[in-house]
Amino acid sequence: MDPMMFVLLFIVAAVVVIALAGIRVVRPTHRGLIERLGRYRRFAKSGFNWIIPLVDRMIQVNITEQMVDAQPQEIITNDNLNARVDAQVYFKVKEDEESVKSSQYNVNDYQFQIVNLARTTLRNIIGTLTLKSANSERDKINTVLLETLARETENWGMQIVRTELKEIDPPKDVQETMNKVVKAENEKVAALDFADAVERQADGVKRSEIKKAEGVKQAKVLAAEGEAEAIRLVNDAANTYFIGNAQLLRKLEALEKSLSQNAKIVIPSGSELVNVIGEMAGFLPMTK
Repeated sequence: MDPMMFVLLFIVAAVVVIALAGIRVVRPTHRGLIERLGRYRRFAKSGFNWIIPLVDRMIQVNITEQMVDAQPQEIITNDNLNARVDAQVYFKVKEDEESVKSSQYNVNDYQFQIVNLARTTLRNIIGTLTLKSANSERDKINTVLLETLARETENWGMQIVRTELKEIDPPKDVQETMNKVVKAENEKVAALDFADAVERQADGVKRSEIKKAEGVKQAKVLAAEGEAEAIRLVNDAANTYFIGNAQLLRKLEALEKSLSQNAKIVIPSGSELVNVIGEMAGFLPMTK
């Protein structure tokens, strides 16, 4: 083979190898930083990119949302109790060139740094709270933690998306005591609810009895009013038809009552009552 041809083939092969070796494909979830001989050269977006092998180097940075666990730690609360605290931090590297550069050149291992910053911030926050308030103010703790991390990582090219407290657990003996207190409070609430239901039932019965008594009273009042009206009518009739004969009217009423009970009444023949009965019946007694 001609030496010149061999050299030419060698050069072509070397060029092909170098060209293939310099191909870099960046996924949509990443951005790239290309360095040349240790100095920043240019920014690589998603898609096809080419670098000079052995001269250039590409650092790919994930720009999607990521999560790191702050890892459980024992924190002394303001009321001198050891609380086991754990949290999660959700963040992402901003996709613009300056932010991606900051995540690599302004901080060493940003995930490790975020974890330690979150742990320190949690100790500072929960150390000022009692265990009870820490459990009842989780949203407030999350907000303060988020704001602190966002402020401290501002020059790292980071966006702190959200923070979540996983647990704030008291010591075992304190937890058992708290469970007993909660159980007692629940039993107290249940007892009060039962007593209130019984009271409402008794109140309902009482109102029913009152209504019933009022009904009986009203019935008696109406009956009395009716009887009084009847007496008044009888009195009016007596005054109209039996003027001066009130005693005779009483006798007649007694007679009527006796006859209604099939009683036998002996009336003297010369009595005025006989004349009255006769007049009512339409005949007069016989005279001797």
